[in-house]
Amino acid sequence: MADQNGGPVRWIKVQFTVSDGELAEALSDLLGRFVSNGVAVEAETEFDAHVQENIPTGNLAVSGYLPVDEQIEQTRQKLAEALWHMEQIAPLPEPVYSEIRDQDWMAAWKKHYTPIPVGEKLLILPAWQDPKPDEPRTIIRINPAMAFGTGTHPTTQLILTLLEKHVQPGKPLLDIGCGSGILSIAALKLGASHAVAVDVDGAAVVSTQENAGLNAIPAEKLEIGKGSVGEVLTGRYSYQEAPLVLVNILAPIILRLFDDGLGNLVSPGGTLLLSGILEHQEEEMRQKAERNGFTFIERHSQGDWVSLAFTK
Repeated sequence: MADQNGGPVRWIKVQFTVSDGELAEALSDLLGRFVSNGVAVEAETEFDAHVQENIPTGNLAVSGYLPVDEQIEQTRQKLAEALWHMEQIAPLPEPVYSEIRDQDWMAAWKKHYTPIPVGEKLLILPAWQDPKPDEPRTIIRINPAMAFGTGTHPTTQLILTLLEKHVQPGKPLLDIGCGSGILSIAALKLGASHAVAVDVDGAAVVSTQENAGLNAIPAEKLEIGKGSVGEVLTGRYSYQEAPLVLVNILAPIILRLFDDGLGNLVSPGGTLLLSGILEHQEEEMRQKAERNGFTFIERHSQGDWVSLAFTK
């Protein structure tokens, strides 16, 4: 398959633009059945010349890449049928399809990722960009991977904003479901002494290691491994509890992690930060946390998404 310029087309990008977080998650689940290398859910931004920063528009871009192979037409047909069935339940935005030539693969990704200020202190910077010479914010460099946190999703921005306030300089933390490692890296740059970052996906472990290198995080400060709550509790890592625990995963998974002993990871008097929660899931999450010995202290929200802070 070739495009109008004669170059080989290797990928078909499929993108939806939505303003509703729950719809974004539903589309992400559906699209994930058909694409390669995961689905990206990103907060769309526009450059504001007045403040010289990229400001979120309130919309979310849900996108993935279909590999161009002998099944491409069949794949597109099956995707169209799945979308038709989904639209019988709720109105959907029209998907936008675009052809990506092999040599333009990285360029297509780089076009999406621009510096994103988060909270009062942080700036998420794509690995290939340099900060302004007088940049006052703490730089977190991320090499975007399609299936992992890049700082563009509202859930990541929300928990980073909470992290700024609740990080404990000189104290360790646990990062459960670390994805790209962005939370552990930010915490260490904000003064945490050590982080244990775990994820059930081995590719996330590799992504975290790569991003730690980009941010010059010493290996002795960031312990990375495959696993979840159970592996930490059984002593596989340096410590089994910490005064700060971070979890940025979807709400149904967080609820299951409480059943696996998530609460036991937080030291007495410590803080638990949770993100990946839709507004209608908040009450159930609060009740679950309270039943596990936690007291609610703070919430941040963006669109349909909520991030919560608890103390033990």
